[in-house]
Amino acid sequence: MARNALTAQFLKAVPTPVPVDPQSELVRIFYRGCLLTRPLFIEADERRRLLADLDVLRSALISLPDRLFDGDLAAFARALGMNDDQIRCVLRGRGTSVTRFSRSDLYADEGGFRLMEYNMGSAIGGSDMVHINRALLNDARMKEFVEEHDLDHVDTMRAHLDTIRLECGIEPGSRPVIAITDWPESYESLAPYMRAVAEHWSTLGMDAHACHIGELEARDGGLWLGEHRVDIVNRLFMLEDVASAPDAVALMDPVLDAAERGEVKIFTPMDAELFGCKAALAMLSDEANRHLFDPRELAALDRILPWTRTVREGEVTLEDGSRVDLLAHAVEHQEELVLKATLGHGGKAVLLGWQEGLTSEEWAERVRDAVDGPYVLQRRIRPVPEYCADEDGTLVPWTPVWGVFTTATVSGGVFVRATRTDSRVDVINLGTGASTGTVFHARTPDA
Repeated sequence: MARNALTAQFLKAVPTPVPVDPQSELVRIFYRGCLLTRPLFIEADERRRLLADLDVLRSALISLPDRLFDGDLAAFARALGMNDDQIRCVLRGRGTSVTRFSRSDLYADEGGFRLMEYNMGSAIGGSDMVHINRALLNDARMKEFVEEHDLDHVDTMRAHLDTIRLECGIEPGSRPVIAITDWPESYESLAPYMRAVAEHWSTLGMDAHACHIGELEARDGGLWLGEHRVDIVNRLFMLEDVASAPDAVALMDPVLDAAERGEVKIFTPMDAELFGCKAALAMLSDEANRHLFDPRELAALDRILPWTRTVREGEVTLEDGSRVDLLAHAVEHQEELVLKATLGHGGKAVLLGWQEGLTSEEWAERVRDAVDGPYVLQRRIRPVPEYCADEDGTLVPWTPVWGVFTTATVSGGVFVRATRTDSRVDVINLGTGASTGTVFHARTPDA
C-alpha cells in the first residue's frame, strides 16, 4: 500500500491526520487551507537519483540551442513555435547565463519519478510550502518521527530568495527594491497573494512591492514603481501573455529597455521559458537527436522523460525501437497518450486520451487538428497513489504531483498538489481543487 518503506513506517507510527496550522497569509490566501493530512516522503537513494536526473535534464535542455541550432536562440525559439513578438522578447534583457530556478512537475510510477512538465522562470509557484513543513513539526508525533528517521526538508523560500540575490548580482547584506510584477489582466485576482508575498519577503531582506507591469515607469535613469527605484523585477508575466494581448510588447518594452541599459535586473529573463516549452522536451525525446547525448545523459533522460513527440505527419520510433506512423499510432492508442499545447502552463490545453466522455472520433479529430501546430503527444504515466488518513483514520488513496525545485543554492524542495484518486479529476492543479502538501526527505550521507 505504501509507495516506499519510509511512508509505510510513518503510516504505522502516525495512523491519524497530522493537524497543521501554518499561520501564514501566503498559505491561507493562495492555497485556501486545502492541505493534505500528512507530508509525503522521499528516501535517500531515490532523492539522490532524482536530483541527479533533473540536473542532467536541465543541462540537456539549455544545451539544445547549441546542439541543434548552432547557438541561434531565435531559430530555437522559432522551432518551438513562438511568434515574432515572443522571439523579440526572448532575445532582450537576457543575462549571461540561464537561470537555475525551475520546478519539475512529476508523477511517481512503479519505476520512479517521471516528468510531466518542466517549468523555468520566476512565475512558478510553491516555494512558500516551507511554512507547512514548519507547522507539521509542531505535532509531537511528527517531530518524533522526523528525528527518529533523521529526516530533513528544504527551505524553498530561502533558496528562492538566495537565487534572486545570486543571479541578479545583489551584494550580501544589501536590501534591494524588488517589484513582484504580474500582467494587468491577472493582477486583480492575484494582488492579495502578491501583497502577502511582498510583505513576507520584506521580512527576509527584500524591499518588496506588488504591482502589474503597466505600473512600472522608465525615467530618470532607472525603472520606477511610484517613488521606489526598482533594482529587480520579479516577473510573473509570461510569454503566453505576449501572445494573448495586442499591447503586450508596448507594456514590456520599458522593462526590457531598462534591463538592456543595465538600470534594472530581471529575475528571470524571458529566455527561461524557452526551456520550459514542451516542444523542447520533444526534442530531447526524439530519436533523431539521441546521437547528440552521451550514454550517461541518455540513461537519465530515459529514466525521467516519458516518450514525447511533436505532432506531425510521418513515422516515429517507439520505446521498443519499432517504427510506426505517428498519427495512426495516436489514434489507435488513445488510452495511452496525452495531447498538450507546447506553451501552456498549469494544465492549460491538455487533453487526456482516457478522459471520461472523450470519444475516439473526437480524439482523432483533435490529434489531426494539432498536426504541425504547437502541440506534443506524450506517453501516459500511471502514478502510484499515496495513502493519507481521513478524519476517522481510514487510509484513502491520493494522486500527487511532485513539484521539485532546482535553485542556485540548495535543490530538492517539493511542492505537492494532490487529488483523491477516486475523484476522476483530469488535471491536478489548484484550479481544479487540488489539496497541497509538502515533503520530508531522508538525509543523504553527504547532506
